[in-house]
Amino acid sequence: MKSDFVILSQYYLMELVKILQEKSDIAWEIYIPNLSIDSVVFGFDKSSLKVLLVKMKETALWALPGGYIKKEEHLIEAANRILKDRTGAENIYLQQFRVFGDLNRSEYFFDGLPDSLWHKQRFVSIGFYALVDYTKVNLIIDDTSDACEWKSIDALPELMMDHRNIFDKALVRLRKELNHKPIGLNLLPEKFTMPELQKLYEIILDKKLNRGNFYRKMLRYDILEKLDESRKGGAHKAPDLYRFDIEKYQNALKNGLNEGW
Repeated sequence: MKSDFVILSQYYLMELVKILQEKSDIAWEIYIPNLSIDSVVFGFDKSSLKVLLVKMKETALWALPGGYIKKEEHLIEAANRILKDRTGAENIYLQQFRVFGDLNRSEYFFDGLPDSLWHKQRFVSIGFYALVDYTKVNLIIDDTSDACEWKSIDALPELMMDHRNIFDKALVRLRKELNHKPIGLNLLPEKFTMPELQKLYEIILDKKLNRGNFYRKMLRYDILEKLDESRKGGAHKAPDLYRFDIEKYQNALKNGLNEGW
């Protein structure tokens, strides 16, 4: 089977090798060895669920945004820092969901480069998934990437190393989380309609939900505040607008909900 490097080597430039070597010297000094973070960042645009991907410099492969943990840094601080550096966003909803540590999960990607290179070491990666309002982030392209873009989860490009597996596991966990935690605060605008909220759940779960049952269940959760406003426009009756009651929403995140989908 072709290694990732066979593909990568077709595009590799000496500039990238030089950048990696320079970053390697710094990394050995400031980061915890053999530990990394990979984040699956979900966003929603009313019609599809998207994930944030990074295209590595001068390659055809895409990756999840990730990074390393500083020696004097808490894990959650590192995860927030890495995503802030990539999106400019703060107060992102982050959930640790799994550890990925298979043998040779990343070493072959850097085959042909010096064994002393930081990036070539064996890394155990801590997986996080994040939920953000994709319209409010400022995507940042750093010196090791050519692009940073939102991609529909239904049309993902080829991902490097084991990042497709990390994505798949994150999506499964997100769907399971809907059984006992509220979703939406970080994905929808401040004011939204009940059909918009239902559409979000249907896209994440990849199945249709009964309208009446969905409305009753969401109202029973008591995390929504109905506004004296409606969505204007359209041929049908203007739907009512809602927003999340932040205190009740945070309490539901902490204590969980009592029904599944």
